[in-house]
Amino acid sequence: MTFGKAFGRRTPGRIALRAALFASCIALAGCAAQKKPNADAPTLAAARYVHSGPPALTLFTMVNNRTGSGGHTSLMINASERIIFDPAGSFYADVVPERNDVLFGITPGVVLAYRGAHARSTHHVVMQRLEVTPAQAQRAYELAISNGRVPGAYCANSTSSILKQIPGLEGVQTTFYPVKLSEQFAALPGVVTTKYFEDDDADLQKALAEGNVVLNYETTQSE
Repeated sequence: MTFGKAFGRRTPGRIALRAALFASCIALAGCAAQKKPNADAPTLAAARYVHSGPPALTLFTMVNNRTGSGGHTSLMINASERIIFDPAGSFYADVVPERNDVLFGITPGVVLAYRGAHARSTHHVVMQRLEVTPAQAQRAYELAISNGRVPGAYCANSTSSILKQIPGLEGVQTTFYPVKLSEQFAALPGVVTTKYFEDDDADLQKALAEGNVVLNYETTQSE
């Protein structure tokens, strides 16, 4: 069931955000191993962000617009703090510290940056949000924090392995395929799915410099 669709082009807020990201040296992420330095404890503590919304898990799936195949999987967890488990990802911003494939300080602006960095003329982003209990969210948080770095091409495998260890989500099957994991997640009751498109140049730096933006949202909810 489709609840809404919105379109926009080159909004001032969006252009300002993209300019800020350009200045912060955002790098596009994919499912490929990349060694990034682990932030120290004081840095992580300073970046800590607690979101006021309900406990939730949001699965991100980056999908090729031409082939429909999945390019990357990650999981945003709103628990005692909000983090993104970005296994084998290469997303980088100097204001978003990382340790062992976990991104910290996930403010609303960072969520927009993360989403926008993956949406290109070549790929769109599927975001699937599931509200959970505080205990479920905290279990996901603990599993992500303790998981450690993930090898390249293991993004969906590691994410599905975490999900199936959360009470109530034991039916999730381990898979190496981002789209197959997305399909499993979509079948869970209460999941709200949003697909996000941008008609940016496939070259991130060129798109940032030009500021060309076409936004397209489509939201659905599972029964």
